Amino acid sequence: MVRRLHSLPGLIFGLILLVLASTGSILALAPMLDRVQAPAATSQSVAEVAALAAAENPGLTKLHRSPNGVISASVKAKLFFQTVTIDPATGKATGPAGAGGFLDWVKELHRSFFLDQAGHGIAGVSAGVMLVMAFSGLVLLAAALGGWRRMGQRVRATGARGWHAKVARVAVVGLFASALSGGYMSLVTCGFINDGSMVEAAFPDTVATGNPMPVDQLAALQAVPLTDLRDLTFPAAGDPTDAFLLQTGTGEGYVDQVSGQMVNWTVYGTARQVWEMMYKLHTGQGLWMVGLVLGLSALSVPLLSATGTAIWWARRRSMPHLRHTARASVADLVILVGSEGGSTWGYAAAVAEALTKHDLKVHVAAMNDLGAYPQAGGLILMTSTYGDGVAPASAARFLDKLAQSENPLPVAILAFGDRMFASFCGYGDQVQAALDAAGWPRFLPMARVDRQSAADFNAWVQDLGTLLGLTLTPDLQIQRPKTTKLELVARHDYGVQVQAPTTVLRFQAKRPAGWRGLFARGPAFEAGDLLGMMPPGSDVPRLYSLASSRRDGFVEIAVRKMPGGVCSGWLHEMDVGAQIDAFIRPNPAFRPQARGPVILVAAGTGVGPMVGFLRAMRKGRGAELYFGARDPASDYLYDQVLADAVAQGRLSRLTTAFSRVQDRAYVQDRLRTDAAHLANQIKRGGQVLVCGSIAMARAVAVEFEAALAPLGLTVAALRAEGRYLEDVY
Repeated sequence: MVRRLHSLPGLIFGLILLVLASTGSILALAPMLDRVQAPAATSQSVAEVAALAAAENPGLTKLHRSPNGVISASVKAKLFFQTVTIDPATGKATGPAGAGGFLDWVKELHRSFFLDQAGHGIAGVSAGVMLVMAFSGLVLLAAALGGWRRMGQRVRATGARGWHAKVARVAVVGLFASALSGGYMSLVTCGFINDGSMVEAAFPDTVATGNPMPVDQLAALQAVPLTDLRDLTFPAAGDPTDAFLLQTGTGEGYVDQVSGQMVNWTVYGTARQVWEMMYKLHTGQGLWMVGLVLGLSALSVPLLSATGTAIWWARRRSMPHLRHTARASVADLVILVGSEGGSTWGYAAAVAEALTKHDLKVHVAAMNDLGAYPQAGGLILMTSTYGDGVAPASAARFLDKLAQSENPLPVAILAFGDRMFASFCGYGDQVQAALDAAGWPRFLPMARVDRQSAADFNAWVQDLGTLLGLTLTPDLQIQRPKTTKLELVARHDYGVQVQAPTTVLRFQAKRPAGWRGLFARGPAFEAGDLLGMMPPGSDVPRLYSLASSRRDGFVEIAVRKMPGGVCSGWLHEMDVGAQIDAFIRPNPAFRPQARGPVILVAAGTGVGPMVGFLRAMRKGRGAELYFGARDPASDYLYDQVLADAVAQGRLSRLTTAFSRVQDRAYVQDRLRTDAAHLANQIKRGGQVLVCGSIAMARAVAVEFEAALAPLGLTVAALRAEGRYLEDVY
């Protein structure tokens, strides 16, 4: 719901918001220009400046001081009035006043789109839309970072999503202030809010008789510093019954030109004060630095619009077209999906279509969108597992939502996974345990689908149909990710002597033929992201951690040949020049932090992403690597690359452990020896990244628990802070 509240208004009002933001950023320069042109601070009174200006500018009818200190005068010259800028020290005109034609044109476009009152209404509604987007964006960002207390944490997303979050976090306060003040001013302009302008001083019933005093001798004007002036309107020439009208930021009143006394001083009320504050906040007049900050915030809108649209489009492409999904409030059955790469949505769509053919109303949404379903008789959860039992992207907030839900429904879970992993369907198990603990009844036992097995899926569908008394025939159409053709350009083989054949494969993207090849850059990716491919004869994607980023100019992975492994065997048989169709799956949850010590722990092919990180590491960063293998003469992966990283200062410390030679040690043994050093690095704000087998990662976690204990910290606490990350298999 919050995501829709954030994205849909932006898509609908995108062009209008772009116009408002662009013109607003230009207008934000005006207060700064005024500030530059404004005279230096002076202790002069209004009386002194008025006298000087009147002497130098015959026909003077009004003095005005802008909030930024620029003094201007309205002067009657024969048949027309002109407005000039005044030097308060001399009273002389220094040039025409006003922003000029271009800024006046921009101001009218910003305020009303040249549509008069209707345009003011459009601008006001658009400001309201910006308010909604700013607030909902903050809510989404807080949820993505793990709560409001973690709003200052590093944004780990990459690509459009990463830029959107990083820029929004910086600009959102300015955008919120601009939208709030702009919406208020539009409501005032359209007559919905009273700005206090109707509060006016009453003209005096009587005035003193006699000859008018010189302006500089009027006591009421002598008592007002020039810095308090807003407007001073002069009496009509030759009319002794007229009076000066003095307006300041706090009130207004008339000054008798004979006695020099203030008459009928009227203090502005709260409505006027609110208007003054909102006007300054929105325009920067009187607060030129604030105006400049708001203008810079407005410049972020085009980037936020572009990245937001890219995120929406990517999400839309990753989800199947659900033709008959019902509203949550009227659904008979609800299907919620937990998916990382998008394939689980295809299964959900197939089941929903099959149920809809039997006149059932089915609502399909992400598990993150768990809500209330007043008419539903049951809830189906279809979820994959990411990594070692981690929630996939569209289910990352499900357990938190579940803890707040008060409407339990009968539930059935269909979990997707790969039996090669120790945590096969691990997240599904977590969800089932949480549902059981919360008292949500089951209407089907939890079922598992191994490697997207059609047989496993169809068996569960048959059980569902039997329970409902229906014959269900789902038309399963799994959406495959868009692939890029890669060519193998080099390989380096290791590990044959220790019965652990491993190869480092380096690919390059094939450029399209013709003119398109001149602009093709290949897919965007970072070290630690995942390279996906489907080996011949398999419909199940295999994923490998990347040891390079696009900046390196190649795509590199390290692959160990697994007994009976379909994909690893295929890759090991591949010759230089062979081509594959592959795709990138971002893995932003596994990235080194920007600052502070980094402790990298890897065994076997797990060193791949660590090498990728080191390739981008700056000299003197303080990165350390603990690497475990079997024999340095056989499977010391990336030995020369790591040696170069040490020599160049990108790797400050390299600690190895070989289980078949020397002291027959493992990485956890080296960590145990260095416990005090590791604790000190963590105390300095260090981060730990672990990559390799699940068994290795668990042994490593035990050693870090022991090392952290004297600090009163735990691995779980570091995980919560994003300072203990794992990519395990």
